[in-house]
Amino acid sequence: RQLNHAVSIVGARDNLQILVQELTASAPDVVFNLTEQFRLDRRLDTNVAAMLELMGVPFTGAGAAGLLLARDKSLSKQVLGYHRIRVPGFTTFRPGQRISIPKALRYPLVVKPAFTDGSEGISNASLVTQQEGLHERVRFVHEHWKQTAIVEEFIEGRELYVGVLGRTRLTVLPGREIYFNNRGGQGPVLATYRVKWDDAYREKWQIRFGNAELDDSTLARISHVCKKVYRLMQLRDYGRIDLRITPEGRILIIEVNPNPDIAYGEEVAESAENAGISYSALISRIVNAAVKRGPA
Repeated sequence: RQLNHAVSIVGARDNLQILVQELTASAPDVVFNLTEQFRLDRRLDTNVAAMLELMGVPFTGAGAAGLLLARDKSLSKQVLGYHRIRVPGFTTFRPGQRISIPKALRYPLVVKPAFTDGSEGISNASLVTQQEGLHERVRFVHEHWKQTAIVEEFIEGRELYVGVLGRTRLTVLPGREIYFNNRGGQGPVLATYRVKWDDAYREKWQIRFGNAELDDSTLARISHVCKKVYRLMQLRDYGRIDLRITPEGRILIIEVNPNPDIAYGEEVAESAENAGISYSALISRIVNAAVKRGPA
């Protein structure tokens, strides 16, 4: 609205018929797609994008293919690994499947739901160091989240969130880093749900988010790999690549977020600001890209 667009809000919650009717009646020039789930299932955000594609309605952000690839943490790592992009060693367990990890995987391991966002299902207990803890946490994911558990090697090092803008000509934004203070091994070393969303918890453990300080060579390597990941995952307009840099300088991709939080003050917006892109310019850039692209 501040950019002088005529804006109306359509809630994509659980009724596809009403959603189609409202979009048909309003006939928007473009939809700013902020859908993260449908019928309380994050996997169904792909279907909302597919519906918009079928209706011929232009919309911002990743299309159905990009959302499908990036939503599934196992699938995205398989694709990236095939293209020789470093990812943590991993395996998956469906509910009811026997839990036995490949010999190549090394503890400590991180156990998390395969289809969640925003560190949902990740706590300090997700980091396991032996078989008993692994079995317990996998069962927890199956029972509480009703989905596949992904088990991946914990990567020691710095954790960065790197925003990327565009579709063909890409802009890699300055990285944001989560600064842990584990107080001699007592504090969190994972971006758990509480680390991301609980201000008091971060204050207790002196954890903060800030601009990453990196040398030119590392910046160039991060930019190169993030552009490659972004394109392989078929992202567009904006996205965020979560990665870790080991003490030896290796870059490993942790997750790919095709629909990151772009609210004012959040990581992508802060990165854009650090690159000299104001918040209004960021939103305008996303809208204009979708309008120019037209129906997917």
